[in-house]
Amino acid sequence: MVLEKVVEILRNYKDEQHLEVTMDSTFEELELDSLDTVELVMEIEEAFDTSIEMDGELTTIGDVVELIEKAIA
Repeated sequence: MVLEKVVEILRNYKDEQHLEVTMDSTFEELELDSLDTVELVMEIEEAFDTSIEMDGELTTIGDVVELIEKAIA
């Protein structure tokens, strides 16, 4: 469920409804720079009504999904 919601948010953010996204998709592959990543994480936090601790560097969609799953557990 978390992955599906994150993918939906990402597709809306990029305005590309057919964008292929997996847990292993990197922000670089998705052509997201650091500002895009911060904005995307903020949208994801709002959608899940939580806060993500960004201690390490986020490089994949899977990294974001794991942080969300921990935050809402």
